[in-house]
Amino acid sequence: MAYLKNSTVNLLNLHYGVYAVAVNASGVFFAVFLLRAGVALPLVFGSIALLLAGRFVVRPSVLVAAPRYGMKSVLLAGTILSGVPYLFLPFVHGPDLMLLAFCASAAVGDALYWTTYHASFAWLGDMHHRGHQIGAREALAAVAGIGGPLIGAWALTHVGAKAAFGGAAALHLVAALPLLKIPKMPVAPEIPGGFRAAWQGALVFACDGWIAAGYYFAWQVALFLSLGESFSAFGGALALAGLVGAVSGLI
Repeated sequence: MAYLKNSTVNLLNLHYGVYAVAVNASGVFFAVFLLRAGVALPLVFGSIALLLAGRFVVRPSVLVAAPRYGMKSVLLAGTILSGVPYLFLPFVHGPDLMLLAFCASAAVGDALYWTTYHASFAWLGDMHHRGHQIGAREALAAVAGIGGPLIGAWALTHVGAKAAFGGAAALHLVAALPLLKIPKMPVAPEIPGGFRAAWQGALVFACDGWIAAGYYFAWQVALFLSLGESFSAFGGALALAGLVGAVSGLI
C-alpha cells in the first residue's frame, strides 16, 4: 500500500474523516430541523438558495486570501468557520435573525473550506496514487455516512438540539488539529491561462450542483416528511442509504 506512505495525505484524510462525522451527524439534519423549528417548506428551500448564493458571492475572496495568507491558513479558517452555523441553528424559530445568521455563516465557512480543501488535496497528493488516496478518503467518509446519522438522530432525540449541534461545532475544532501539521502551500497571485484551463472542471461542478439541488436537498426533505418528521427514522434511513452507498462504491 504505497499510497498510504504519504503522511501528509494521511493527515488530510484523518481531518476529512472527523469533518465528515460532524457533517453527517448534524449537517444533514439542518434542513429538516428548520422544518421542525417552524420554518415553512418554501422558506426552507429559500434558505438553502440564500446559503448557496452566499457561497457564490464569497468564493472569489479565496482568490485574494489564499495568495496573501497561504492555502493552509484559509483551509484552517474554513474548517473552524464551518462549525459556526451549528451554534445558530438551535435558536432558529422561524424566519428570524438566527436563520439569517445561520445562512450567512454557513456560506462563508463552506466557501472557504471546500475551495481550499479540494485544492490542497490536489497539491499534496501523489498523481500516480490519486485514485487510491481518494478511495481511502471516501472509505472514511462512507463510515461517517453510516454512523453519523445514527449519532445525530440519537443526539437530537435524547439530548436536544443545543448539545447535538454544539457537539458538531466542537468536532470542527478537532478536525482542524491534523491540518496544523501539514506543510504550507504558497499560492501564486495569478497563473496565465488558469481560467481557460479550468472550464471543464467548472462544468463538472455545475453538474454536481444541479444533482445536489435535486438529490441532496430535496430528497432529504421529502424523505423526512414521508417518515412522519421523525429524527430517529430519518437518521436510520440515511444510515441505510450510506451503507448501500458504501457497498456500491466498493463494487
